[in-house]
Amino acid sequence: MTEFLIALCAFLVAHLIPASPRLRTSLIRRLGRKVYLAAYSMLSLILLGWLIVAARDADPIPLWEPAPWQWHLTLVAMPIATFFLVAGLIAPNPLSISLRHDSTPGAVTRVTRHPVLWAFLIWALAHIPPNGDLVTVILFGIMALFSLIGFILLDAKTKRRVGRVRWRALSRETSVVPFAAILAGRASPVGLRSLALAGLIAVLLYGWFVLQGHALLIGADPLAAL
Repeated sequence: MTEFLIALCAFLVAHLIPASPRLRTSLIRRLGRKVYLAAYSMLSLILLGWLIVAARDADPIPLWEPAPWQWHLTLVAMPIATFFLVAGLIAPNPLSISLRHDSTPGAVTRVTRHPVLWAFLIWALAHIPPNGDLVTVILFGIMALFSLIGFILLDAKTKRRVGRVRWRALSRETSVVPFAAILAGRASPVGLRSLALAGLIAVLLYGWFVLQGHALLIGADPLAAL
């Protein structure tokens, strides 16, 4: 438990950097934007990996006894999270997290303008029921909270960066809640077929992770309890 709490504190402290505009601006000025983003991304991945390993190795403090249906809930939810993660990273999205920062939003933003955050939120919430111990609830509860706060912070950051006029133009055909803009008639479903490649990659990635990757990287077989 001690190592988990230390890893958790390190993870939380590291994520105060982008939340502090003055500190973030100072680091970008000294390192350059690309170096800062690369270094911060690497630091975040290292700390997240440490946090997950520390949580796995911590002594369990049971809160409830997991039921078989709870494992099915995770297996059903994770393909959706994987799709949002893949589609969000490979599609251009000036409104949120993406590996491409083109000025024109990609098709996935018609579904939601924060697909990567939704991926992490679904991932976190889906992993709480089938585990049922204190460390897991703390770990994934904080991840879910980070994602929810991210919706607000990223919108505010984009508004400051692009200005209100540009923000209204970019966000007119999108929404935070998935499919809300389409259902409201502000976004067209035409063109969503372009997300087929992201869907195929997500299916292959999810299949590998369930059959081999999760046990290899995390140390637990997600199919063992079925």
